[in-house]
Amino acid sequence: MKQETTENSGAVDVMIADGNPLVLSALSEIFDKDPRFSLVATAATAEGFLGAVMRAPVQVGVIDWNLPVLGGAKLIDILRDQERAPKFVVYADDSGDLPRLAMTAGAAAFASRSSPAETLLDICQDVAAGKMVFPFLDVRQLQSDPIHSLSRKERVILEALSKGLTNRELAKELSISTNTVKFHLSNLYEKLSVKNRAQAIAFYYATRLALENDRTGSIPK
Repeated sequence: MKQETTENSGAVDVMIADGNPLVLSALSEIFDKDPRFSLVATAATAEGFLGAVMRAPVQVGVIDWNLPVLGGAKLIDILRDQERAPKFVVYADDSGDLPRLAMTAGAAAFASRSSPAETLLDICQDVAAGKMVFPFLDVRQLQSDPIHSLSRKERVILEALSKGLTNRELAKELSISTNTVKFHLSNLYEKLSVKNRAQAIAFYYATRLALENDRTGSIPK
């Protein structure tokens, strides 16, 4: 891990983590040369990033999705509830469903490795300003989203989860036992390919338009 300090106090504090040393070196040089940013540290592993950011919090973290050893999704999950957690930009190959997975995990943006370096820098600046930046998602892709595999009861539970209800509160509201709630949650997590309620809630908000359209039978204009 590389630790750095700068005197550019007006710049956006950034930390980078990538398992590829060539990519890590290139990204470090790119951010070092841009006065809009202050590169605080770099790391080759999720654990290295975690240790560094706990000591020196930053505004933006640029990470690889397949970051050794924990992975990008787990790193985001660990830090997302921290008081001074960074906003994450997942910098990876734009393949398959990765942008949506990054959004579901709680990232603030996705930047493709195939895009120009200036695009990544602009995205990081937007994220520091409070914006979310993801590639356009074709509405037709929403129709094949895993959310449509949920049963009516599971969809009701997912919507209730988004309101922050506990298992006990869910059981009371739906007039079922807490064990039944746990059963439905287990099935829900498996169908959505998420690991916990936080990720399920993120998934809900990422696809709530599709959920509402499917439930009401309305067609987007």
